[in-house]
Amino acid sequence: MSAIYVAKRSVVIAGHRTSISLEAPFWDALREIAGARGLSVQALIGEIDAARDGQNLSSAIRVFVLAAMRGAASAQP
Repeated sequence: MSAIYVAKRSVVIAGHRTSISLEAPFWDALREIAGARGLSVQALIGEIDAARDGQNLSSAIRVFVLAAMRGAASAQP
């Protein structure tokens, strides 16, 4: 397996700029999921942020991506 690096990106959520650190594959998956839903990555992160229950945002994003990928995998014949 090749090295996986953490990338830090800034996004605006509810009018506030925040930085999020995620491994590159999670950023890639977020782009795919957002595109499939017709959203920007920032808008999707805003939805994840609004739904989280006190959980760290980076962790909430990882759990969201995992759940989305599991759902997509189980929907395939």
